[in-house]
Order: sequence, then C-alpha cells, then structure tokens
Amino acid sequence: MSNNIEILKGTWDYVDGDNNDDYLKELGVGMMGRMMAKGLKPQLIISEKDGKWILCTKTIFKIITLEFTPDVEYEETTPDGRQIKGMVRFEDGKWIQKMLNQNNKESMITRWVDENDQLQIISKCGKAKVHKLYKRVQ
Repeated sequence: MSNNIEILKGTWDYVDGDNNDDYLKELGVGMMGRMMAKGLKPQLIISEKDGKWILCTKTIFKIITLEFTPDVEYEETTPDGRQIKGMVRFEDGKWIQKMLNQNNKESMITRWVDENDQLQIISKCGKAKVHKLYKRVQ
C-alpha cells in the first residue's frame, strides 16, 4: 500500500462486496432503500481540485457527489434523506471518513488502494461491517 493519497484518484468500477444490507440497516436506512441498494454496482470517481476532494458515485438511478476539504467538518444529506455530519482525514495512504447521524450514531469508512491496485473499502457502523472491492478503470 502506498502512503501517497494521490493514488486514490481515478475511476473505479465495483467488483464485489459483502454484508451491505446489515450495514445499511445499522445506519437506519429503511427497507425500500436497502432493497434498491442490493443490485447496485456503483462506479466511483475520485478527484481533487484546489485542495477540495470530490467523490462522485454513479449508479443507474442517480449521481451523488460529495465535496470536502480534508480535516474540515461538512454536512450532508444522504440519498435516503438522512442528515449527517462528517469529516475526512488522510492517514498513512488511507482515506478515513467518520460520520455522525442526527441520532449521534457513528459510522466510519476507510478507503485505500492495495498492492494489486484495487480500491478496498471497509465501512463500519455499530456491529455491522461491510467490505467492498473496486478495480481501476483503465
């Protein structure tokens, strides 16, 4: 794994994942939202401009964009309408995103590029943990 956070930039296609329903349930996403998420294979586009980072998530239903400055708190409305506060920090080549919902429930997403140039994503909330794998688009 590289210590260089720049390696995260690029376009990434979904390969595989597990336990997403448990994770979404723990976050408080309703049944309809979880059912819609089941078949999605999002494409991620990570970029940076003038110190602001952009995470664009593309699905067949919509495009969701998160813009943030590292180490600065942001507010966001999730696709299912929940209000959250979050912050992203970069540490040892990893993108660590902590979020807190309106009920003070914390979740954390860690992203990094492994030695095979694949984007690994681990998301945790309560007892739920999901692992997703993405491959770089050439």
